[in-house]
Amino acid sequence: MKLSKKNIYIICGIAVVLVLFFISLPFILKSRGFHPDDPDGEKFNLKGKKALIVSTSHNILNRPGETTGPATGVFASEMTIPYYEFLDANMEVDIASIKGGEVPIDPQSFYYFLESKEDKRFEQDEAFQAKIKNSVPIEKVDLKNYDIVFFAGGWGAAYDMNSEIVSTKVSDAYYNSDVIMGSVCHGALAFTNAKDKNGDYLIKGRPMSGVTQKQLASFGIEFTPYHPEQELKKAGAIYQCSHEKPIDQFNTYTVADQEKRFITGQNQNSSHDTAQLMMKTLIEKK
Repeated sequence: MKLSKKNIYIICGIAVVLVLFFISLPFILKSRGFHPDDPDGEKFNLKGKKALIVSTSHNILNRPGETTGPATGVFASEMTIPYYEFLDANMEVDIASIKGGEVPIDPQSFYYFLESKEDKRFEQDEAFQAKIKNSVPIEKVDLKNYDIVFFAGGWGAAYDMNSEIVSTKVSDAYYNSDVIMGSVCHGALAFTNAKDKNGDYLIKGRPMSGVTQKQLASFGIEFTPYHPEQELKKAGAIYQCSHEKPIDQFNTYTVADQEKRFITGQNQNSSHDTAQLMMKTLIEKK
């Protein structure tokens, strides 16, 4: 069937609109609050200080009883943003993961409309990439040797970040060092099973943040074994978050506990603020 000139013009017009939409999508998302830049962030010089970023080792988004599913892992920006915040402050930065070896990175992290500028920097950074391919297993890491320990999130962390080895190391570091521990999104699960000297939850009564149930529900992925908002509340933490914007993917929130030992961010958008507050707190404490 031969198309009329009018129909051809309509099809071409729709094609142009779609092309323009896809080109502008990263800018639209950023304007709504996704991966906000941190132009007003403080510049720190923490030469001689050490930071550790801990990632998940779980690489598939599987339902209970299943062993296959879409590829997942750490959400890249929840690792790359704090990494470069610490590195640019002249800190020595190491990478650990639950099992060690190559850190699985959620491939969706690198979709053109979701990529942060730090993700793009990572893709050109051979030194950082080498650390990702050879991360240290958490059982071989002493958190007390660091000034800052940051637990990254992503869907993978919903499966293994609250493991017994992590919980034990968090408690040990809390009682036997001055290390400042922080997280964003699912990374907060690292704190939910840690116990105090009386056997109670270490974070009981402390304001904490992590990804909201609302945000998880919006993705339709509620079958993962542990959900930060639920687990933080179960552990007695005072859960806090922002609902300023109707869509939680565009909100950001960071909170420190009363002792400023735990600094936690709501989601991927909180990575800058959380890393910044950790470094600021480190300087104030020293």
